[in-house]
Amino acid sequence: MAASPACIERTQIAARAANDKFGTELVALDLSEQTVLNEVFLIVTAANAKMLDTIADFIEEQLRTVGDKPLRREGSDGWVLLDYSDLVVHIQSSELRRYYMLDRLWNDCPQIELDYVRDPIG
Repeated sequence: MAASPACIERTQIAARAANDKFGTELVALDLSEQTVLNEVFLIVTAANAKMLDTIADFIEEQLRTVGDKPLRREGSDGWVLLDYSDLVVHIQSSELRRYYMLDRLWNDCPQIELDYVRDPIG
């Protein structure tokens, strides 16, 4: 069973928001076959600590416009997690992204094609 259309649409909104605030290396993973708690992980890299919060704030703002708010928001040095129950957004520094390698940890899960991902060079 694939991630629900509603969750995928919210993932697209979050991805567009992250791109608008210069998040990079966006990857959306469909976890629906692997776990009952979450359907999608959206993983984003932020250039610095200020960008972590800026990206997280804008994702929250954009998802709030469609009536969604996170169950919790957790942050530490280099990582912000937004938990929307079925959608979990991980915004990480490049160092923590390389260290924890969530993409590789969940590499057996299918990727969700994002409808708007900015070219990292342009």
